[in-house]
Amino acid sequence: MSVKKMTNFGLLTALAFILSYVESVLPLQLPVPGMKLGLANIVVVTALYCWGEKEALALSAIRILLVSLTFGNMAAMMYSLAGGMLSLIMMILIKKTGWLDEIGVSITGGIFHNVGQILMAMAILETEQVLYYLPVLIISGVVTGALIGIAGGELIKRIKKWTV
Repeated sequence: MSVKKMTNFGLLTALAFILSYVESVLPLQLPVPGMKLGLANIVVVTALYCWGEKEALALSAIRILLVSLTFGNMAAMMYSLAGGMLSLIMMILIKKTGWLDEIGVSITGGIFHNVGQILMAMAILETEQVLYYLPVLIISGVVTGALIGIAGGELIKRIKKWTV
């Protein structure tokens, strides 16, 4: 890995970590319990489009581990890893089809992040009862995924403009 690529990766990781922290301290009253904006996913979507799949995967995993170890606990890490990894895998697959732009890919990520967390909750709690919460989480995933996709799309345009 080149020094430039390592430097960019370090900066992106720091930015994702900071956005996770900022989101954790914002006093937002969101309409869905447990709902988050997912600000750090702006960086993940940007990394996916500007640097590649492996880099986005590494960035997402490192960010989740750092944030969980710093501000969370083992349960938070398990839920975040389940949601984050399923989300990124689905974003990679959808991006490869070429059917959707950054916003659509991000919406896919928002939806599957919630699906991953529900699946983890089902495994931990050993019940399917949490599935009743999934429709509400899918709607919140669409809304937050669209917002993250819009922000990520704008950032991607600017980065590509700088690197040409």
